[in-house]
Amino acid sequence: MTSTASPVDRHGLRARVDKALAAFLAHQRTRMHGIDDALDDVIEALEAFVLRGGKRLRPAFGYWGYRGAGGIDSDAVVTGLSALELVQASALIHDDLIDRSDTRRGEPSVHRRFAARHRAAGWHGDPDDFGASAAILLGDLCLAWSDEMLHGAGLDPEVLTRARGAFDEMRTEVMAGQYLDVLAQNDGDTSADRAAKIAIYKSAKYTVERPLLLGAALADAPAPVLATYSAYGLPLGEAFQLRDDVLGVFGDPAQTGKPAGDDLREGKRTFLIAAALREAGPADRETLLTGLGDPALDTAGVDRLRTIITETGALARAEERITTLTSAALTALTAVPLEPEAYDTLTALAAAATSRTI
Repeated sequence: MTSTASPVDRHGLRARVDKALAAFLAHQRTRMHGIDDALDDVIEALEAFVLRGGKRLRPAFGYWGYRGAGGIDSDAVVTGLSALELVQASALIHDDLIDRSDTRRGEPSVHRRFAARHRAAGWHGDPDDFGASAAILLGDLCLAWSDEMLHGAGLDPEVLTRARGAFDEMRTEVMAGQYLDVLAQNDGDTSADRAAKIAIYKSAKYTVERPLLLGAALADAPAPVLATYSAYGLPLGEAFQLRDDVLGVFGDPAQTGKPAGDDLREGKRTFLIAAALREAGPADRETLLTGLGDPALDTAGVDRLRTIITETGALARAEERITTLTSAALTALTAVPLEPEAYDTLTALAAAATSRTI
């Protein structure tokens, strides 16, 4: 029977993930306070960042990948998979710093938060430099803690050994994708091939495929299930990133928590941009290249670039590609028999990942 609950909420998963993260961070609060009470600022920032937002899609893909492969529900598994949210926090904190983003989920980004703390206290030195340094360290701390959370979840050592490969590959891939994104913003590569590779490694793999494979490894899934999860996860992850790219240009700030057109000001070389540049005439191409990456781009400038992206058909092509990739993912999911509730939930998660407005 198909559940009517949000796919992320089924079996109380979101609440269980939040509880596991809160308990882990509470332990770290005691640990950090024991070093120096000045570190209270660090843990308070991370608690706010990790616990007060986030779609929890990655633990959901991991959990239902585990259940689909025959895994039995346990709090230890949920806790282990909740470590994916710390990987996500690390990536977002660093990404916001790299992009000089002012906000995340409607609140000041971590580097802005610590710059404001510096200004309010009247400390020596440059507030923005302090904020950047703090964000680097907090992002690194989240990445280190993700490993600690997975290994302290109470899973059998043999199970952890099976999961090690997927977890390590994921963390390497997301950093590689992040670098390629930075490179594209600086070397001017606007090709569709580079945009696709960035989407796959910066987001697609660590959002869907690797969490699925991590869950599958915890359940000791056979090779055909692993192959099916990759065939489902890669196109779906790319569709997820394409939706993110569309929202980064056309999203409602009230829902996304980011200023309108932020991806344009940051110079993101996405599928949208590659498709628009391919079809734009000389004047529109020049306008797009001039505005892309301009931090001072105003509302009128954002609207001009949006118009070019729409009129060249790039937005329509992105939507078509999201539909095509999602369909391919759902077809791939039928290749092997999965536990029925997991199959139903993974199908619902595909819709949640690609039809979202935030």
